[in-house]
Parts: sequence; structure tokens; C-alpha cells
Amino acid sequence: MNDRPLEIAADDFVRRFSKRTGSLMWLLGAGASASAGVPTAMDMIWQFKRSLFVSQSSGASDSVDLSQPAMRSRIDAHIRSMAGMPSAGAPNEYAVLFETAYPAEADRRTVLDAALTGAKPSYGHLALATLMRNRLVRLVWTTNFDALIEDACAKVFDTTSALTTIDLESATSAQHSIAAERWPIEVKLHGDFRFRQLKNTRDELRQQNAHLRSTFVDSCKRYGIVICGYSGRDDSVMDALDDALAHQGAFPNGLFWLHRGEDSPLPRVASLLEHAVQNGLDAAMVRIENFDEILRDLVRIVDSIDKSPLEQLVEERSPWSPAPRSRGGRGWPVLRLNALSLTKVPTQCRRIVCDVGGTGEVREVVKKAGRDVLAVRSGVGVLGFGADCDMRTVFEGRSIVDFDLHPLDIRRQRHESTERGLLGEALNRALERHRGLTLVTRESLVPACPEDPEWRRLQELVGPLTGVVASSQDLRWHEGITVQLGWANDQLWLLAEPRTVFSSITEANRIAAADFARERTVRRYNSMLNDLIDFWARHLSQDDGDMRAMNTHDGVDAVFQLSSVTAFSRRRRL
Repeated sequence: MNDRPLEIAADDFVRRFSKRTGSLMWLLGAGASASAGVPTAMDMIWQFKRSLFVSQSSGASDSVDLSQPAMRSRIDAHIRSMAGMPSAGAPNEYAVLFETAYPAEADRRTVLDAALTGAKPSYGHLALATLMRNRLVRLVWTTNFDALIEDACAKVFDTTSALTTIDLESATSAQHSIAAERWPIEVKLHGDFRFRQLKNTRDELRQQNAHLRSTFVDSCKRYGIVICGYSGRDDSVMDALDDALAHQGAFPNGLFWLHRGEDSPLPRVASLLEHAVQNGLDAAMVRIENFDEILRDLVRIVDSIDKSPLEQLVEERSPWSPAPRSRGGRGWPVLRLNALSLTKVPTQCRRIVCDVGGTGEVREVVKKAGRDVLAVRSGVGVLGFGADCDMRTVFEGRSIVDFDLHPLDIRRQRHESTERGLLGEALNRALERHRGLTLVTRESLVPACPEDPEWRRLQELVGPLTGVVASSQDLRWHEGITVQLGWANDQLWLLAEPRTVFSSITEANRIAAADFARERTVRRYNSMLNDLIDFWARHLSQDDGDMRAMNTHDGVDAVFQLSSVTAFSRRRRL
């Protein structure tokens, strides 16, 4: 059996999707929720392994650094020594480790609750909800426990009543709802952690609800399917896909498995796709960058749909102008050309296990305490940077049970959005401290003192650096940049994009802001944008020296270094 199934390019899949809207249902796994702050299956596996290793090895808690290959090997050796443990990468590894680490269902419920706390719909979820609102996606199946699809639909539809959600508590209504076409419909194959029935162990997965399974197989006979963010580890779901494939005429509009990374899919996934092709189906694996990127491309290619709710939601998250346009009307992908290499990043942060809720509550606690601390909530506790005395003061009333270090494994940043978000906040703070910038929003920086000589070159390129929009006197604008952390080529990059940034945008001045930003940037063609990127690259990196986020030595600080060489100018040796 060939372990490299038929592949098609992502743009090929996008074009096929545009002609089959409404006839393709979706199956989403944990990978689709990674950018929303939900740990991936592999993140959870290492959490389970670490818990077992620490609890069973005397003195291990002080030396468990998952960023070290030697430590990972040591943990894996310990897991292999335990009776009944599957091999690393085995399809049942997640379920067995979860059940072994937390035998009680109530404890597993608590673990999932902590993992999902603070998660918010990503761009991909909002884009998918937009397709659902326009009846281009009608039916979504998911193995996830989170409520991200519901939350995204509530935002895009502006109501909580538009989406029909079916879980284990309402499994018998699945077939009826689909037959009645109560679109859009979401079906949770493994249940919802908020309800009594929680199917996340070996026995529970084998007992996949008969009603949902039957309905899923029947739906596969009527529709094609797009599978995204799902590894194929659950026998229950893979068995259902195999059963559906055995029926003549199943997946009439195609079977597309969206796959991240360069590794081969699991053998069972490859086998499924190969059998589908042998049966004459339009089936293929599609390598994608991530869930958000592929949904962006799908929304862009489909004509005549109402994208205004999505655009407004994105603008509310990022109150600045759209990306500049180049000659000919085609979008110039500035973010792909202005990546600065991070030559130094923090390798650890502080971890505090205490009685506190999600990241929103963590931020409120920090604000109330008035201490110089950066902190977020993750599945393993509160992660943060700052002086130890400040960290203890902030959470002293929250029953601290563990105050330790947490490794920030650089390789994990590819998927670990909570840790990357913390690093992004710390980097913004470091840029603000060391580069004469002011943070206007969470991702936008502007010159703190535009009249300083260091900004003279920027003025030569774009003219005035700040002002008031004439048509809306309460709206102040600034020349600045938006910054994000991105993952590519096995490392983190700073993505710095020149933008017009507004101090505050309201419903009343939103149109005026958009018009002003468009007018200000419409003639920034390639040559000028190249000069702008060059200026910001030199300014942000300067002498390649250390940039500290907190400037503390009594605790854990975040220290960064930037290279002035942008990604697009690097050449790969042949």
C-alpha cells in the first residue's frame, strides 16, 4: 500500500471547492482549533506524559524541560517502561495516555475545561461561519469538544439561534435535522465537555454513538467531505469513513484530506484515500499552511457572498487599514515579504498553578494588582513574565499550589498559540521599550515622538506621521506598523507591516477611517513599500542588541534579538 496518497495543490482544491459549494460537508479535528488557543492532540499527549513522569519519578519536577531532546527521550523511555502503553505515534496514544493519567471522568472533564478556557474563534472559524451563513457550507462534523463553531456563528449571524448543534445528548435528532435541512448544522462526534457524556477514552471511543455513526455514514453517501485538522487517530471515526467508502456512490462530490506539514499522513489515512481513488472517486490529500489560511482562500475565491460581517469582525480585532495594493489591482502579500528573523527568543517563562479562570480573568487580576506582569492562562497553569515578587503578589489570593518554570520549546510554537501569544505580547513590550514606539493596540505600534530625528527617513517616505482625519475631528491617525509572530522554516519570525493606525475607531467614524487609510496608501507601490520595509527592518533590529520586555532580574524576563535581514532577501543554497 502506498503511504503517499494522491496529492493536489491547495489552489487546485480551492477552485474545486468554489464549484461544489453546498455539496461538501466538513469534518474538523483538533488542529483546526490550534490557532484559537486550544492545545493540539500532540500538546495534550506531552502534557499527559509529563504528568505521568513527574508524578512517578522522584525529584523530576525541577528538571522537566520539554524543550530539551534528552528530556523528551527520558520521558518517552519512562512511558515505554509502563505496562500497556502504546508506542509513540500510535493511533490510540492520546486516549490511552489520557485515561492512564486521569482515570476518573470528572478529572478528565477538568483537564479539558482548563485546556479550552480562554479560547476564542480564529479567523478560520469566522470564515467558515461566513460560508455557513451564505449556505455554501451546510453541515460540519467535529471531533472537538470546544464551542468555537458555535461562538463564530453567533458572531457572524448575530444570533445564537441560527446554528443547529447536535451532541451526544441529542444524538437521536441528528438524522431528522439533516433530513429536514435545518442548515447550518454542527454535529459533535465526541460530545461536549460541558455535558454528562464525555467520550474521550479507549472504551468510550469504541462505543461511538450508534445514531451519530449511522447518520454520519448516511451523510457520506449524499455529500462529499473536506477533512481538516484531524489526524485520523480515532478508530471510531476512521471505521465510519471506511464503512461509508464501501457503499457504491459514497462521497459523490469528492473526499479531500487537508494535511499540514511535510510528514506523511497516518497509514490508515493514506489507505483510505488510495481506496477512494481506486473506487473512482475524486479523492486527494491537500497540503495546507493552516486552517486559517485555507479558509481565507476559500472565502476570497467565492463570488457574490456577503462578507461584510466577517470583514467587520476582522476590522474590530485589527482597527487599521487594509493591506496596500500594488499596480494592477492584485494584493501584494506584504506579510510574506517583511519577516524578520528572531535570533534570540525566551526559552522559559514562569508557571503558576493557582485558582484562576481564563486569560480574561488573569488580565483583570494583573490590572487590579497594578504590577508590571505579562500573563496568560494555558492548560498547564498561568504562564508569564515579570519579577517573582510581582507574580506572587498578583496571584497570592488565588491559592498558589505550584510556582515553577515552564519551558518554551521553540518547535512547539508552530502550533502552541497560547505560548506564542505570550511571546508576541512580550516582544511588543520590548519593541516599545527599546525602539521609541508606543503600543496603540495589542498589535499596532506607532512612533512615540514623531518629531525625533530617528523618524526623519520615515517622514521623507510617507510625509506627516500623525494627524486628525478632516472629515472626523475625533479620529486621530498615525503612521505605524502592525506586528505579529509567525512560524515558517522551523523558526519564529516577526512580521512587521507598515500601516495607517487609528487611536480609536467607533461605529460613527469607521467609514471615515477606511476612506482615509485607503487614500493614504493607495499609491504605495512596490518600490515605496520596499523602502518602507527596509526602513522598519533597520529600525527594529538596529544593532542586533538585546531587547528586554520587563527589565527585571528578580524573576523571568523575555529577551529578544532581531536580524535586519528580511525573509524575502534570504537565498537558499543549492
